[in-house]
Amino acid sequence: MLQTKTVVVVAVNKGDIMKKTKLIIIFLSGLFVFSNAPTFSQTKKTRTTNKQEVRIEKFTEKLQKPKITFIELGSVNCIPCRMMQPVMKEIEKEYKDIVKVIFYDVWTREGSSYGQKYKIRAIPTQVFLDENGEEFFRHEGFFPKEKLKQVLDKKLKEEQDKKEKSKESK
Repeated sequence: MLQTKTVVVVAVNKGDIMKKTKLIIIFLSGLFVFSNAPTFSQTKKTRTTNKQEVRIEKFTEKLQKPKITFIELGSVNCIPCRMMQPVMKEIEKEYKDIVKVIFYDVWTREGSSYGQKYKIRAIPTQVFLDENGEEFFRHEGFFPKEKLKQVLDKKLKEEQDKKEKSKESK
């Protein structure tokens, strides 16, 4: 999904206002960089005079929202949980822009709230959320990569079929 935004930068004088404007632009561009920000695709100068320069910059922001979130709830001290680590890394590589992989160690103070939130009964537990944050699948125990991929591929195919049906109905 692509969104287009327009940013208008106005600089009135070359003195202090110009310096402050540059600092603001640098600060804002730093925020963009650190937030997986938009890339600038076009720059258009609309009007230039000695005292006033108006630049309109258009950029396209590609949203990095994953289609599926794969949450592993376990512990670094649990043997089946440790066995899941390479599987999670491989899934993260193979489905890099499609699936977001998250691990919560539920035996720590920071991670225990996620164990309660997802109401786990055993570790490891894998919870799969769609792009709306709705749980569509759950598994307890070690989950082999092949079966995990089947779950992901099935959901991705369902989403693709939905999109195709919605295009046909238009």
